[in-house]
Amino acid sequence: MEMSTLVEFTSDTVSGVTSRATDVLVLWDIDLTLVDLSGTGGAWYRQALQTVAGVTLDRMPSFPGRTELAITTELLTAHGIEPTPDLVDALWRELVAVATATSPLHEMGTALPGAAEVLADLAGRGGVVQSLVTGNLPEIAHHKLASFGLHTHLDFDIGGYGTVSAHRPDLVAKAVELAAGKHGTAPGEVVVIGDTPHDVAAALACGATAVGVATGRHDRAALAESGAHVVLSDLSDTAAAVAAILGRS
Repeated sequence: MEMSTLVEFTSDTVSGVTSRATDVLVLWDIDLTLVDLSGTGGAWYRQALQTVAGVTLDRMPSFPGRTELAITTELLTAHGIEPTPDLVDALWRELVAVATATSPLHEMGTALPGAAEVLADLAGRGGVVQSLVTGNLPEIAHHKLASFGLHTHLDFDIGGYGTVSAHRPDLVAKAVELAAGKHGTAPGEVVVIGDTPHDVAAALACGATAVGVATGRHDRAALAESGAHVVLSDLSDTAAAVAAILGRS
């Protein structure tokens, strides 16, 4: 089951990054790559499912590296509910309402070490455009990052979000397509950064450079074995992280 985004992403939720030539398109995962908000997703789904379907959540699908469409479809099916487009849309809208009402979100988690510094360093380099490939809904992606001040250097207009497909490589392809449309030319290099083998596989499927960051549930060896071109322990060494991200461009 695939569908286009059903959640309206309005102009007041984007960063306002202007069109410019793109030599390198850097696509970030969010959860356990830039921020750690472990536990919030399950809590939001529990509340949203009860509100929309009147069902108490008793089985939660695995989150890491998966898209919102995949998670929502599996969750509804596991609770004996047909995941129709209208119901998926309603659940997503309730998820957005629940998540964005959670404030202050920064007290429920943390920005991962070095994330702000690497984002800022890359933003200061000519020809580099940064966006997202994330399983999150777009509004929730923005809310998570803005809560830690990590949103200002990202072009949310061209992100590949979890509403696009249950198949993560489709999110990378969508981001590349949107980047080419906005910035006038296909990026010369695409770099995908994430903490799971799903992130790595999505990058490889689209011919992108895969940078693994071992800040999630998978260690350096697992990320290397999945095919990552480069693996970092974390983002705390700005120079090393930037060199890894741009080293193949």
